[in-house]
Amino acid sequence: MQDRHRQLQRKAAALTVLVALQAIAALFFALDLAADIIADGMGAHLAAEAAAVVALAVAVVLGAFQVRALVLSARADETAVALARGAAADLARRRFAEWKLTPAEADVALFALKGCDVAQIAALRGAAAGTVRAQLTRIYAKAGVASQTALVALFLEDLIDPVQDGPGDA
Repeated sequence: MQDRHRQLQRKAAALTVLVALQAIAALFFALDLAADIIADGMGAHLAAEAAAVVALAVAVVLGAFQVRALVLSARADETAVALARGAAADLARRRFAEWKLTPAEADVALFALKGCDVAQIAALRGAAAGTVRAQLTRIYAKAGVASQTALVALFLEDLIDPVQDGPGDA
C-alpha cells in the first residue's frame, strides 16, 4: 500500500509540474499573441495562433482537474484502507474475546490471519515451533475450524458483504 501511495504522489507531482509548465507556456503565447494583434491587427495566422492558445489553456484547466481528481482518489483510497484496517482489527478483537483466547493465543491467531506459517510465527514470538502448533490447535478448536485457511475464511466472511442484486437476482 505504501508503494502505491508513493507512486500516486510521484504521479501527482509530475502532473502538477507538467500542468504548471503548460500554464507558463499558455501565458507566454497569450501575451505574444496580444502583442502581435496590437502591432499587426488580427489576421489568419494570428487567428490560428489564438486557437492554439485557447487549446493550450483548455489543456491546462483539464490537467489541473486531472491532478485534483488523482489527489482526491488517493485520499479516498487511504481512508478506505484505514477504515478496513480498523474494521478488521475490531473484528479480530471481538472474535478473540468470544473464543476466550489467551493473550498468547490471540497473538498467534493474529499472525496466522496475516498469513504467517508456524516457523514464522515461532521466530516472531521467540517460541518453539511445537508450542506454536499447540497454540494453533487450541485456537482452531475454540474457533470451530480445522485449519489456518478456514480461520482466515471465517474472518473474510464477516468482512465481505454478500453480493446483492447480482446476476440472476431479480
